[in-house]
Amino acid sequence: MPDAPKKRRAVFLDRDGTISEEMGYVNHLSRFIIFPYAAAAIRRLNQASLPVIVVTNQSGVARNFFPESLIPQVHGKMKTELAAVGAHVDGIYYCPHIRDNNCTCRKPIPGMLEQAAREHALDLTDSVLVSDRYDDISMGQAVGCRSILVLSGYGRGEYEYHRRDWPRQPDHVVEDLTAAVDLILGASVTTNLGKKSGRKRRNKR
Repeated sequence: MPDAPKKRRAVFLDRDGTISEEMGYVNHLSRFIIFPYAAAAIRRLNQASLPVIVVTNQSGVARNFFPESLIPQVHGKMKTELAAVGAHVDGIYYCPHIRDNNCTCRKPIPGMLEQAAREHALDLTDSVLVSDRYDDISMGQAVGCRSILVLSGYGRGEYEYHRRDWPRQPDHVVEDLTAAVDLILGASVTTNLGKKSGRKRRNKR
């Protein structure tokens, strides 16, 4: 039998507030606006041969704020804008449900991470999750991902007002996706991420 493909590490990115401006609900294509630095940051991950996977809750579908058909349109716009600067994502997973639907994909349940790991042969314990929401951080922690909270989007408010209530802190807290990529590419994800600047950051605060 052929050998199973070697599992790879990957970078999981939240969408709204991490890659693009936080709008509450992107209920129209015009409301999807990529941060000016995001495409270049993702391109650097591409150049480092790290798979980039987007995982996003889109409960506006279940709430009837927008049709599910809008989601591929938004992601098409994102792909086009990334491609314009030579960047791409390797996969996009979204959950259209609300919590009452009891699905297995809505963050902080790690269903989207687990599906991506199966479909892309990824090692979750060697991967990194970047988001502006603590629910996402705790999702990554549940499956062994290293975690980076960005202060863009909802991140600054989440960190300043709620971090004392978190049962487990993110491995790192940084300003934005550019800083997260700096950290990912400048440290060994497996052995050092979460052990170097994570403690230093908390001591400074």
